[in-house]
Amino acid sequence: MKVLMFGWEFPPHISGGLGTACLGLTKAMINIGEEILFVMPKINGEAVSDDLFHLMGASDVEVTRSRREMLRDVSPETIRFLEVDSTLRPYLNEVTYQTWLKEQVNYNESVVEARYEDQKIGKFEFSGVYGPQLMDEVARYALVAAQLAGQEQFDVIHAHDWMTYVAGVEAKKISGKKLVCHIHATEFDRSGEHPNTEIFEIEKYGLQNADRVLAVSHRTRDIVIRCYDLDPAKVHVVHNAVSKDVTVQRAQVKRNLDEKIVLFLGRVTGQKGPDYFVQAARKVVDQVPNVRFVMAGSGDLWPRMVERIARERLQKHFHFTGFLRGSDVEDMFAMSDVYVMPSVSEPFGITPFEAVLYGTPVIISKQSGIAEIFENAEKVDFWDVDRLTESIVNLLTDEEYANNMAINATRELELINWDGAANKVAAHYKEVTA
Repeated sequence: MKVLMFGWEFPPHISGGLGTACLGLTKAMINIGEEILFVMPKINGEAVSDDLFHLMGASDVEVTRSRREMLRDVSPETIRFLEVDSTLRPYLNEVTYQTWLKEQVNYNESVVEARYEDQKIGKFEFSGVYGPQLMDEVARYALVAAQLAGQEQFDVIHAHDWMTYVAGVEAKKISGKKLVCHIHATEFDRSGEHPNTEIFEIEKYGLQNADRVLAVSHRTRDIVIRCYDLDPAKVHVVHNAVSKDVTVQRAQVKRNLDEKIVLFLGRVTGQKGPDYFVQAARKVVDQVPNVRFVMAGSGDLWPRMVERIARERLQKHFHFTGFLRGSDVEDMFAMSDVYVMPSVSEPFGITPFEAVLYGTPVIISKQSGIAEIFENAEKVDFWDVDRLTESIVNLLTDEEYANNMAINATRELELINWDGAANKVAAHYKEVTA
């Protein structure tokens, strides 16, 4: 089956777990014979291509027809294109996203629509990063998707996360093909009970227009059904896995510290629970002085974490690495004695799997999707700092216990792979296009 797949990142053009998941799933799908055109905003360097896989940058696609022209021959019963006054700022001259005002339509029918100027054609610029121009790029991306849908041959559309949902819907409208929306994280995971309205509306628009929705955990499925008013019958779970490509072994990594190392690796944002990591660090140091905590990552809470460490006088026990890539991530996992993922709301969370690849025992929050399928890990409520402290201390001081946990987790991980996820996704393609 030929798949037109929209994503926002793909290794080595990566900013986080979304790209890692897209790589693992895509490689496994190619192995079972699926043919994939993977579109992302921008590619730095040569595009990757072989018989079954082609990586394309949206910035390399020339838009030759306006959206209005593309839709000219489409049945009005299929396409409902509406222009209303909007309270949102215009993102671009050529594209303006709009949200139905609640007083104008029933809330459950609230959608995000796009308005395209006929004369705007050509190639668009993309940075491909999560910066202040993100909404602009999401809008441009939808134009490119409409163009591709009219010129490429494919059987099904697959869109990863909210940045690509409007692109997926546009491709569906132009081509008439079925749309599968894959949700790796919701706005409620990122922002709690006060979501960004613009992003929420885009998520809702994409998910409600999808023919099938794939969630990375039962936890995420429940959120999607409850918060986006979706039919439970079209929302299905496909758990993530981990790629087993390891280039360094634990014994090969040289440690320059005598202390035990406890690692936090992820975005330093409220969703990931860095505050709870620091609170536990304060308590652990009182019991195990010979310890070093490492916070690897970047995010909006990073300055606050640095200030808090200074207030707690933990400077000699703490190290901030910033965002890590490639071999630096592998080295960090391999030299750590404990990996902690204290996420407040984690749709899945692949990093504990990655830590286990390097023989590192892990502690995960019960509020994570990975906790649904991974048994050989310490599981704590994100808010239970005392329990988190106890788990860290046990793994640092009881060598036999830590080794057994690492060994058992490694054995369990042998049964978890992307092949299973790929086969499930392929089965959903067949069902939705039948």
